[in-house]
Amino acid sequence: MMHPAEAFKPAPTDALITIGIDVSKDHLDAARHPSGDSLRVPNTRKGHTELLRWLGNSGGIARVVFEPTGPYHRMLEERLASVGLQIVKVNPRQARRFAEAAGRLAKTDRIDALMLARYGALLEPVTRPVRSDVQNRLAELVAARRNLMRDRTATLNRLKTLTIELLKRHARHRLRQIEAQVASLDAAIDAIVLGDPVLSRRRDVLVSIPGLGLITAHTLLADMPELGAMEEGQAASLAGLAPITRQSGTWRGRSSIQGGRASLRQALYMPAIVAMRFNPDLKRVYDRLIAQRKHTKIAITAIMRKIVVLANALLRDNRLWAPKTS
Repeated sequence: MMHPAEAFKPAPTDALITIGIDVSKDHLDAARHPSGDSLRVPNTRKGHTELLRWLGNSGGIARVVFEPTGPYHRMLEERLASVGLQIVKVNPRQARRFAEAAGRLAKTDRIDALMLARYGALLEPVTRPVRSDVQNRLAELVAARRNLMRDRTATLNRLKTLTIELLKRHARHRLRQIEAQVASLDAAIDAIVLGDPVLSRRRDVLVSIPGLGLITAHTLLADMPELGAMEEGQAASLAGLAPITRQSGTWRGRSSIQGGRASLRQALYMPAIVAMRFNPDLKRVYDRLIAQRKHTKIAITAIMRKIVVLANALLRDNRLWAPKTS
């Protein structure tokens, strides 16, 4: 009997078949476009094998589309990538808006799978490399650290308003717990990065940029593993830092940023503040924008965008930052 993985061949450039998969904790609902055939399997290793066998009868598959669901999609993603399928992870909000635009207001797991397949076939979203196990563990640790820092901020704010001494002691105890947990996570993150020569070198490249420290470098490594493999416009767009033009006829609206990965923008804000003071190249950019009477927030956003583009270029060339020679 043929193993499911042996049934797959590289999809021709004109392949028409797109697979949509609705991922939940217990089940996977898959659908083919354009035929509309569907299948439900358990979200288990055995279910994944059954799904691969079903997909193997599809001929050339252009792409497989699903929404990221944290731990529930990771094993599926690994199985699909192991047989060479092209994977697209779609923002749930975009997928829902597509369904509404298509007039599909009903929502079931099968309908969601069909709409994801149709979304992938019509819009042909970009496929991206699957994260390795090391990258997944790094991303999970960085996300846990980010959550702890939010908890720390909330606890500090709450402490300012407390009047009962018992509650104040509890808050101070929680802050000590958070500090210890953050230190533990930092050590675990550092061990993962140092234990992987590629990640270690990428971190060295990132921290060579003035204003960009270890915490931000770890965030970029975890949340933007594509850095170094994109065009500069793609890098800015993925971080949600590319200006979006707004115009209609003779009307010209103010360009703005939106979408992208919010965690990256949050991580880049403080490095941009530091860079516009101590990074000579970026300081010149900031001073020029301010001289043009641009709003401070616009200038800072421009610096954040420059940092992402610079990081992408340095990682692409595998070189450390050096100041531009005049």
